[in-house]
Amino acid sequence: MPVVGPSVAEPRPSGPPSRAAASADRGPAGRGWRDQLVGQAVYGGYRLGALASQLVPGDRIPGLAEHLGKLGAIAGRERRAMAARHQRRVRPELTDAEVDRAVQAVFASYVRYWVESFRLPGTSAADLDAGFSVDGYEHIEAGLADGNGVILALPHLGGWEWAGFWLTEVKQVRVTVVAEAVEPPELADWFVGLRRDLGMTVIPLGPSAAAEVARALKANELVALLCDRDLAANGIEVDFLGERTTLPGGPATLAARSGAPLLPAGVYFTEDAHRGIVRPPVDASRTGRLRDDVARITQDLADELACLIRRAPEQWHLLQPNWPSDRLAEAAAVDDAGDGA
Repeated sequence: MPVVGPSVAEPRPSGPPSRAAASADRGPAGRGWRDQLVGQAVYGGYRLGALASQLVPGDRIPGLAEHLGKLGAIAGRERRAMAARHQRRVRPELTDAEVDRAVQAVFASYVRYWVESFRLPGTSAADLDAGFSVDGYEHIEAGLADGNGVILALPHLGGWEWAGFWLTEVKQVRVTVVAEAVEPPELADWFVGLRRDLGMTVIPLGPSAAAEVARALKANELVALLCDRDLAANGIEVDFLGERTTLPGGPATLAARSGAPLLPAGVYFTEDAHRGIVRPPVDASRTGRLRDDVARITQDLADELACLIRRAPEQWHLLQPNWPSDRLAEAAAVDDAGDGA
């Protein structure tokens, strides 16, 4: 259940479809009941996974994640192919065998993210603090001291939920996130409840989300946004990891308008704990037209996100197409599969 923002984000990098996507994919009349059955199965799978996660001893999580990640990498052919494309973007020098190992590591990291997220509610402040170290927290402190709130901009990297809970429980920081509605509604409600159990304020994605986020910043809260995907497909064109694509313009717009510092950040798994890195604020000063400023700020943010991802690309849980060439490759794979049927 990632944190998101106006772009805004998804409850999981390869999770259930959003309500908008589900509606668009509904197709011919009569598929509604099948959608409902699939949705209920997904919801039940998450609830079962959450219950099973509680039974896993904490020191066994990395090993379990590695084994389940291997199975996931084998079973999820489309996701595996997309993860491989993203790994090659970050490290084009990898051999085919090295890419295979990197993809398995991505899936293992993703499993670890979910197991830990399910186990987080009820974790004591002492255990949260013992399992987390952070470089650059002074940038958050300085931003909150200025009174304009803080925008934390993250990629889908490592164990970001742990960091969010650490902020609310250990540092007593008010954290706001934006959640995209997913199908079925019961799953969306459960995700929201889980986030609220971690002490976060959850804003549903919708027409009023941007205004509510602005109010949170005005109240000097920390707004955490996952912003390495342009879900709405109407973002700002940037160069990201060596290729042109679009990223959401929301974080840059908020920073330029509110005066809140825009802090790129990453949260990484270590062997048995977590490490956060908070970078200095991206320059969000106004120099001309808002549109031009937002384009400049978003490109600078893209460069920062790329640097954070390069620190541990095998922990980057981006499993969907994110560049125009990804969508072309995905479409070609579907055509090839159809030709071979």
